[in-house]
Amino acid sequence: MPDGDRLDVTLPAPVAAVLAGLAEVGEEAALVGGCVRDLLRGDTPADWDVATSAPPEIVAARFPGSTWQNPFGTVTVTLPDSERGIEVTTYRIEGSYRDRRRPDHVRWGRSLLDDLARRDFTMNAIAWLPPEPGQAGLLVDPFGGADDIRNGLLRAVGDPDARFMEDALRLVRAVRFATRFDLRIDQPTETAIRRHAGLVATLSGERLRGELLRILTAPTPPSRAFVLMERFGLLVVLVPELAALRGVPQAKTLPGDALDHSLRALDALPATDPTLRLAGLLHDIGKASTLADGHFIGHDTVGADLAEGLLQRLRFPRGEIVRVARLVRQHMFAYSPEWTDAAVRRFVRRVGVDLLDDLFVLRSADDLASGVSEPLKGGSAELASRAFAAVAADPLDMRQLAVDGHMLADQLGIAPGPGIGRLLSRLLEAVLEDPSLNERTALLALAREWASTDPF
Repeated sequence: MPDGDRLDVTLPAPVAAVLAGLAEVGEEAALVGGCVRDLLRGDTPADWDVATSAPPEIVAARFPGSTWQNPFGTVTVTLPDSERGIEVTTYRIEGSYRDRRRPDHVRWGRSLLDDLARRDFTMNAIAWLPPEPGQAGLLVDPFGGADDIRNGLLRAVGDPDARFMEDALRLVRAVRFATRFDLRIDQPTETAIRRHAGLVATLSGERLRGELLRILTAPTPPSRAFVLMERFGLLVVLVPELAALRGVPQAKTLPGDALDHSLRALDALPATDPTLRLAGLLHDIGKASTLADGHFIGHDTVGADLAEGLLQRLRFPRGEIVRVARLVRQHMFAYSPEWTDAAVRRFVRRVGVDLLDDLFVLRSADDLASGVSEPLKGGSAELASRAFAAVAADPLDMRQLAVDGHMLADQLGIAPGPGIGRLLSRLLEAVLEDPSLNERTALLALAREWASTDPF
């Protein structure tokens, strides 16, 4: 293989052991993909991926205890001193991609160059071969990826049309890489993205969800990715409900439409909580279909239903879907200091104790995205203070009542059933109004009075 640039790399001990172990059995092994890209950018790789001329059975035999569970030649090597496995993949040559996700067939190769040629972008098609004694490691860069990294350019390997038709997820990955690493996309690659944007519709919800989560948890503002997706025609295919917000007017201090506002809210939320960021992105998603006479009546309820359907389509876990839908449904709360303590308790019960923190963080982001200079000041801050005080001091749900259904059935002689549930609901309403009533004798007296006049 011809000489290329050389690069000194300090390898973690398990990675060095894997490379050395494969060399001992006469096989070539190289670092590939994202870890080489990260090294060239001056970053510490999160993962160390190895490609090798050794067939999977040779790799597995060389490192007992390894696992080989897929048909694409990837063996996960776990060494005694390593905290996580190192993925070792045999050089391969791939057939056509009829499903635009996986190659129809794979055969093991012996050429590192052939292996690099099947990768998506030039910055991910660079390898590093371990050094000979007294030398630095050798970079193998047949497509100019190192120069592209230096020049801030994202470029497809070879024919961009072919790369995107092989795997349509690369269309979204291009956007993610461009925004994460602050790259410009070269013109032929951008043209191909626009031409093939409709292929995103063929991707599974699970794969799209994975890319969206990577965008939402990136250290760079995620709005940049959504702006690029809109520009390339991807957003209207991937999240048409969100794309529909473009052109929907907003009466906000900051300029822009409902989509601009939603993207600002997204950026204002913490990257450590992608589900909360989703709620910020989607909180006004109902506005496109509820605009009438300058108002968006019911957009919170409509938006909650739209968000639930969208996240189901993207195969998000049920708990995350429910959390986002509840936040979208509750984000339009309005408070005035005249609220009684009972009204605050009813607000907490309607929202849910578990959602209070999220809801106030979302409101703060919504305020920032609207141009409010001091979010959560005034009314919202006062409501938050009163709501958390109520949580600490007052009964707010049936489980906190001094009586339960079994006690009511036994004391009142009422058979278990819906009637008991209705009695408990009325008792809770009474306690929300006056927490001092939450005492067994008082609640039983109320229940007897109601049961004597109403059929339960």
